[in-house]
Amino acid sequence: MSGRVLSRVALLTALTAAALAGCSGGAEPPGEAHGSASPSRVVWKPRPGLAWQWQLDGRVDASADVPVYDIDGFENSAADVARLHRAGRKVICYVNVGAWEDFRPDRDAFPRSVLGEPNGWSGERWLDIRQMSVLRPIMERRFDMCRDKGFDAVEPDLVEGYGNDTGFPLTARDQLRYNRMIAAVAHERGLSVGLKNDLPQIPQLVRHFDFAVNEECAQYDECGELSPFIAAGKAVFHVEYKEPRSSFCAESDRLRLSSMRKKPELGVWRSPC
Repeated sequence: MSGRVLSRVALLTALTAAALAGCSGGAEPPGEAHGSASPSRVVWKPRPGLAWQWQLDGRVDASADVPVYDIDGFENSAADVARLHRAGRKVICYVNVGAWEDFRPDRDAFPRSVLGEPNGWSGERWLDIRQMSVLRPIMERRFDMCRDKGFDAVEPDLVEGYGNDTGFPLTARDQLRYNRMIAAVAHERGLSVGLKNDLPQIPQLVRHFDFAVNEECAQYDECGELSPFIAAGKAVFHVEYKEPRSSFCAESDRLRLSSMRKKPELGVWRSPC
């Protein structure tokens, strides 16, 4: 599930490693197309300032009057997505791409060789993202599910394993390769894709992703690091769990972030800026 897992030391170490890796890319013009999107689908490009709802706990409750919903791809049906579309919403498909989950229907598709250390969430273990030939087909099937249910976008979670104790010697370069592959898989299906956290690699990845999803940048005084997305005309969907709105909403408005306060279980409750 969602959660901020990088330590402060790991972030600094990862940033240095990414710089040494020499993989860089600039911000793209807001209207630039990506990849080989399905000719029957136009990739949605959310702009800064859109209000949103993020609900990963159970089947979606459609009561929030906002234009964007981010919901669990497995726990919600095509009918749920269609219901949101009829109400004029865009819908993002939450999918974990960095950890194995023992409660998902495709759990047996992952060979033991790619399963690493527990990541702190019940029933989850880090994945060896270096084994892209093994993981890509699994993620393609998951993204096929999102497309076939009618989702507009995907939120791939846990794309920052390189800064954590995964059980594998992952590097920043490994993470860049994997994250770019994930973005390509989404775009090939006509889905837009968001970069979840992974702040140190934003300069290298902003041109590959259509929006960002961030947890707790205000608590860690990092929100300015998301500015390349805003500068490229791409939304930053942001939540805080501990900080009161009075401590971050003014800065979020200045930076044009789509910010709200949520409880960590990511249920229906929301308190937007």
